[in-house]
Amino acid sequence: MAVGKEIRTKIKSVENTRKITKAMEMVAASKMRKAQDRMLASRPYNDKLESIISHFAQSNPEYVHPFMQSYDDAKAVGLVVVSTDKGLCGGLNTNTFRQVLNKVQKIESKGKKVYAVAIGTKAMNFLSRIDVEVLASYCQVGDKPEPDKLNGAIKVILDLYQKGSLSDISLFYNKFINTMRQEPQIHKLLPLNTSDLNPINDYSWDYMYEPEATKLVDGLVLRYVETISHQALLENIASEQSARMVAMKAATDNAGNVIEELKLVYNKTRQAAITKELSEIVAGAAAV
Repeated sequence: MAVGKEIRTKIKSVENTRKITKAMEMVAASKMRKAQDRMLASRPYNDKLESIISHFAQSNPEYVHPFMQSYDDAKAVGLVVVSTDKGLCGGLNTNTFRQVLNKVQKIESKGKKVYAVAIGTKAMNFLSRIDVEVLASYCQVGDKPEPDKLNGAIKVILDLYQKGSLSDISLFYNKFINTMRQEPQIHKLLPLNTSDLNPINDYSWDYMYEPEATKLVDGLVLRYVETISHQALLENIASEQSARMVAMKAATDNAGNVIEELKLVYNKTRQAAITKELSEIVAGAAAV
């Protein structure tokens, strides 16, 4: 039964694959909870810093930080693309890269150059394939991203904007909605538009500055931009683990279905072989 042996080999191979996908599903489920906790814990800090920046912008309008200025005449546009380091997480990266590709095509159609910062190995590989110049990268992020390495990567593109070389900077990442849903996001990182910020209260505050207002605002605005980028990375990591858990569960279920189908085919093949042997025996006995 050469055919039956081949089917048994396939069944064994799919069973081994199912064990691997099941293990990966359990690992992703464990990491997902920790990633969600880190992501949710940082959201209040981000929201509070946003309200403070909004109040500062209203209370000191005579000083405009470079990050709040527009450079529409610049010949280039900046992108910060956040992705995963590994695959096997469904269409998480694909959905983000589709938006990045559309953005790049629109920018290049206007005759402008694109500069990018890649956060994650997949983003680095994708940007290289579409011939986008990568100024800096932060790969092998892991489950606990290091803010210093992230800030160092985006500092290159922030400095270009501060010099007036970029008209704007867009941030691409996946926002965590729930375990079954992650949405690709395009966030305009720079220039900062204070009208889009949402202060906690409808009234504005007046501040007494110590040291002078410009130094204080400079530090807060830079910290705010870095916080947005860090929050986007945490959101993407939580989305990655959720998407991988769902993808591995689907793969495990599909492997179980394939095993059942292969077993059915094997039983039919085995029954056909037994029936054939019995027919040969009966025919031989009748001939004798």
